[in-house]
Amino acid sequence: MTPARASSKKASKAASKTGSKTSKAVVGSLGTLGDYLKEQRLGAQLSLRQLADQVGVSNPYLSQIERGLRKPSAEVLQQLARALRVSAEQLYVRAGIVHPDPGQPGSVELTILADTALTERQKHSLLDVYASFLALNERDAAPARPSGAVDPVETAEPADEL
Repeated sequence: MTPARASSKKASKAASKTGSKTSKAVVGSLGTLGDYLKEQRLGAQLSLRQLADQVGVSNPYLSQIERGLRKPSAEVLQQLARALRVSAEQLYVRAGIVHPDPGQPGSVELTILADTALTERQKHSLLDVYASFLALNERDAAPARPSGAVDPVETAEPADEL
């Protein structure tokens, strides 16, 4: 390896270490997905190339998913589940697309992801809206503030009307 290439690799590693919280969280959650996929692939005695062919993705792309570098779409996860003969829901949970809810066997997220009439972009948009509604409901259901606590919105001066 040339010195220029080595320093380029070091710079790349340093940049990835100083990445945003979001990218670290994504890589962290995808790491478990990748490990699980690799474990299932090896258990099925499939090479990376064989599984990539069955799923219809490139060998390098599948390798990046297994290493936690890429986030697969719901459609790719469905194809992986089919090829590995595992539950698509399990892969969605491990990918962080669906959050396990033991009280509800059929979740809204799974219904959205299973709908073949929707594009990937539409599915992700619906999931984002649904998650924001759930977060809003959780916030609204939070216990009331102790007496004496002041809401900054309530104490704001009324704006001059035009």
